Amino acid sequence: MVSRPRPVAAIVRRGMPLLAAVAVAACGRNAALYEPTPSMLEVQAPDSFLVDVETSEGTFRVKMRRHWSPAGVDRVWHLMENDFYAGARIYRVVPGFVAQWGLTGDPELDSIWRGHTLPDEPTVGSNLRGVLAFARAGPETRSTQLFVNLVDNVRLDALASGGVEGYPPVGEIEAGLEVIDGFYAAYNDRTPSQDSIRIAGNDYLRRAYPQLDSIVGTRVTGYWR
Repeated sequence: MVSRPRPVAAIVRRGMPLLAAVAVAACGRNAALYEPTPSMLEVQAPDSFLVDVETSEGTFRVKMRRHWSPAGVDRVWHLMENDFYAGARIYRVVPGFVAQWGLTGDPELDSIWRGHTLPDEPTVGSNLRGVLAFARAGPETRSTQLFVNLVDNVRLDALASGGVEGYPPVGEIEAGLEVIDGFYAAYNDRTPSQDSIRIAGNDYLRRAYPQLDSIVGTRVTGYWR
């Protein structure tokens, strides 16, 4: 395993000149997120990698497995390397089913990434407790939204919806599953509107769903090639 210390700034990326990185930082914008180029999106992730996800409830660790979903894990690598989920609310928690996040609460950023969808892939892993997968709403609609299975949801492996079969896993919780079990779930009977999140962002969630847990940041801590 190759250990991976956190960069001085999340926006300083391979191939980005230091001066350009400083300019991006000064503007408070990360070009890899707000202006993703085709070459950025085509970067292949390691065969597997570890991510520490810090949340308002605590930190959990995920191991991503590229052989389960190459396109999906390549996307997760890009998003988590660039701290895309920082500030995102865990907006859907259904006890005995899943906990879901992936809309950042920044309407501009969510609008940009809504158009960067992924091709469908076969389901290789299984949606067992602690396994992560992309949410979707039909053919080629996976983009940034992830969920973690709170119980064994094997039926999701082959569940057909919108002409697409299954929810391909991308990784599994290695430590901290109790953190996910502790996410605030009392809004289950009135889950936030995704359209409202896209339009009004975290302002809407702070006003209408103030007790939602959130992601503080993500850190890639190691990888295998």
